[in-house]
Amino acid sequence: MLRFNIYLVIGRDSFYNPESMDKKQARLAVLQHQIERLNGRLSSLNHSSDQLSRVRLWLFLLGGVVSGALFLSLGPWPWIVGTGPAMIPFVVAVYYHRRIENGVTRLTLWRNIKQTHVARMMLTWDEIPETLPLSPQFEHPFALDNDLVGLHSVHRLLDTAVSHEGSRRLQEWLINTDPNLERIAQQQARIRELVGAGLFRDKLTLHASLVTDNQGNKWPGQKMLDWLQEESNLGQLRPLLIQLAIISAFNITLFVLDSIDVIGPWWMIPWAVYALLFVTRGGPLVGTLFQDATFLDDGLRTLSGVFWFLENGRYAHFPHLRELCTPFLDETERPSQHIKRVTRVVAGVGLRQNPLVSFMLNVVVPWDIYFAYRLSQCREDLAERMPVWMDRWFELEALSSLATFADLNPGIATFPTIVENENSSCLLQTNGLGHPLIQDEDRVCNDYKIPTLGSIALITGSNMAGKSSFLRTIGVNLALACAVGPVVARSLHTRLFRL
Repeated sequence: MLRFNIYLVIGRDSFYNPESMDKKQARLAVLQHQIERLNGRLSSLNHSSDQLSRVRLWLFLLGGVVSGALFLSLGPWPWIVGTGPAMIPFVVAVYYHRRIENGVTRLTLWRNIKQTHVARMMLTWDEIPETLPLSPQFEHPFALDNDLVGLHSVHRLLDTAVSHEGSRRLQEWLINTDPNLERIAQQQARIRELVGAGLFRDKLTLHASLVTDNQGNKWPGQKMLDWLQEESNLGQLRPLLIQLAIISAFNITLFVLDSIDVIGPWWMIPWAVYALLFVTRGGPLVGTLFQDATFLDDGLRTLSGVFWFLENGRYAHFPHLRELCTPFLDETERPSQHIKRVTRVVAGVGLRQNPLVSFMLNVVVPWDIYFAYRLSQCREDLAERMPVWMDRWFELEALSSLATFADLNPGIATFPTIVENENSSCLLQTNGLGHPLIQDEDRVCNDYKIPTLGSIALITGSNMAGKSSFLRTIGVNLALACAVGPVVARSLHTRLFRL
């Protein structure tokens, strides 16, 4: 049997909760106070940095004068001995100046995070970072109509992810048409913990932002994963390295014997064989060695700060987050240990930047072949572990985006109740349901109920009264609920169904 419910939409509703607004205003006041304090601290540090810049210049000039006077008056040896101590004050000034500059960078990013929070609370779109652009071929049954994605969308409002994949995961959750109750329950428990861990969320963003560009671009983590999955040359490098190492050892022995006049210059024969093997077989294998090492180093520079933070996080009061971050807490398999090994290899490869040093090393020993082999080992090692680490980081970024929305809207954003039981008394019931993309002072909130399947609601009202906005309000909050996020309502109770 069909049931008809008629809803009259006439404009502003009477559902206004001053207590909720007071909570949000208090949260906004805290953030604005933090920004004021950060501005004051930044002003002080910038002043100190300007002073140290001038001090550095004067100390350098003074050290140069002292060094020159020593050379002209006492000769080269006193000059060599005295130049180092004369430049010590300059080196100390450089050290402290760099510390201040690093502090300025961190505080600037921290202030930007807080300012972005304020922009999200006040819906100041010009100050909210843009999110992923939509493909021209993008198609979805309700994402565009409900402003879930796009320029002024729920995705952009929520998205605090630094990585491209973290942002993409949040988008996928928002437009998912087939929600899973078990996953919703698990993710909602993690988000509830993250709501109370504001410092953790912001520090996670800070550590990722410290080493990414300042243009607002998302970090493309998939490029790193694709590079790691490419076929390595480990199988070809191992036998070549063994051969060249044996020839090199034999060649060095013959050269030493020749230098003490025990034998003649027989070392030139194995050296010619060594050079031929190195150029013909090793050259193609190490041609991209420096580019590969640089790409890996750049990627790990971003990830090392994030992984270090997750390794050292305090999860005593956050059991669900601890479970999610388990791969970072294994003492024997911590990412930092693997990254240190890669860093040492990259440092060895870096000598290729000096052609003279690189030539002299490779003439004697297969330096490039060895480090190409070690880099391939590191690549295979990371190819097995990196997808797990990065997946957990992407998951955390998406979860943090939803938790931040709840934290920035206390008393306004609440977690929905979702059940799978078909015997539930109601299909959908909401109280004080509002649209997240409408300013607080302009938002109209309504109660709404769908008692059973087959019920029909007729919505009527004058032009521009808000009928379409009301329908979108229901749609966007249902999408948020199925994305395991908070909804803009005093309460929302719904059964699980395909959107």
